[in-house]
Amino acid sequence: METKNQEEVWIKFQNSEEFAAHRKRYRSFAFPMALGFLVWYFSFIMLTTFARDFVSTPVFGNINLAFVLAILQFVTTFAIAWLYDRYSTKNLDGPATELKEKIEKELHG
Repeated sequence: METKNQEEVWIKFQNSEEFAAHRKRYRSFAFPMALGFLVWYFSFIMLTTFARDFVSTPVFGNINLAFVLAILQFVTTFAIAWLYDRYSTKNLDGPATELKEKIEKELHG
């Protein structure tokens, strides 16, 4: 049995409803999360650049608002990574595996 041309198979699956749905599931999480993080990140940068008096406000002891916001940048990064892991495990991994198996089956017969 002759195997199909790889390019034809990939194009077929890229144009499929199943692949479009998978791509939509990924984008529905990744794009809003990335946009939200970038707004948060650049807000932090703008505050520390142009609102020095505000971010110099002491929160407790020698810890000021700028330091708290900087630590929250790390917390946010880890939270987004954790949320993405949960989301991808629940919504992306299963459909991606099924799609991969269908592609391999069609490529290799």
